[in-house]
Order: sequence, then structure tokens, then C-alpha cells
Amino acid sequence: MLTTSIRIFAVLFALLAGFLPRAESATALDPENTIYLDLPAGRVVIQLLPRIAPSHVARIKELTRKGFYDGLTFHRVIPDFMAQTGDPGGDGTGGSGKQLKAEFSSTPHLRGTVSMARAQNPDSADSQFFICFAPSPFLDGQYTVWGKVVSGMEFVDRIKAGTQYNNGAVTNPTKIIRMRVAADVKP
Repeated sequence: MLTTSIRIFAVLFALLAGFLPRAESATALDPENTIYLDLPAGRVVIQLLPRIAPSHVARIKELTRKGFYDGLTFHRVIPDFMAQTGDPGGDGTGGSGKQLKAEFSSTPHLRGTVSMARAQNPDSADSQFFICFAPSPFLDGQYTVWGKVVSGMEFVDRIKAGTQYNNGAVTNPTKIIRMRVAADVKP
């Protein structure tokens, strides 16, 4: 009886271990596919997902390497939903000037998912992106997921919020200090 119970426990443990998300250390990530997003509260580490959204990942890395995101604000932040950045004008109407073809996938929008913002046209994503505070399944398959926060989500939680009543517009918004591809950062 005890042996059977141990076997059942071992099988259940093995099954669960394979399905539960594991904390990933920043050192175990591929530096070429990792972004360091430095906020006033601390560093957010984002794992890029080039297999899911190769064009978007390439564009995010290109803009990051140009310093495009440094100093930009989180202009739209809705509590329990998401924080949006990437507009040089800070009002949600601008971008880098290069629109990307959608790379929609079945990857869900969970807490820590990093996804591209866009207008009505599915192929209108440019430089603006958002980080989800909570699962947002209504976005699944309609926005391009290109990364996930693997550490520092507590710093994302400290981004100054707007309200749902003003579509998340923020007064004196949190700014990105710097955004870097990990491969470009000297230890």
C-alpha cells in the first residue's frame, strides 16, 4: 500500500513538474534574446520570443539598440490590465515610422506578457508595446506577443497608473530609464 502511494505521488509530481511554470534566472537566458528594461523602481528582464514573432523581435531589438525607448513614458496604464509605452510623443498616436505585419499566435496574454499595441488595422503595430498586469484572454490571437517578463514584474507593478475612465492616460508618467539587449550590456 505504501509503495503504491509513493509511486502515485512520484507520477503526479513528475506530471506537475512538467506543466508548472518554472522561474528562469536571467543568467540562463540567451543574451541576444533578452531585454533589460530599466525603470525607476528597478530592472525588468524580458525574454524575447523570436520563434513566435521573429519580425517583431528583430524590430524591437533594432529600436532598442538605437536607444529609441530610452526616456519614453508609459503613457497609457490601466490598473489590472496593462502598461503601454513606445510612443515618442507620449500620447499614444506616434511611433517609429515603420509598421509591421501581424504575427498573431496562440500564445496567451498572461501576467507579464509583452505584446505590440496597434490601431484597427492588424498590420499597424510600430514601436508601441504593452506589458500585461493580469491575464487578458480577450487579446489572444489579435495582438502580437513578442516577449514575457521573467523577472522584475514587481517593478512593472509600480508604474504610475491612469484610470479606466480616461483610457489609462497618465499625468507625470513613469519613464523608461534605458532599454538594452542583454548581449550589449557589459557585466
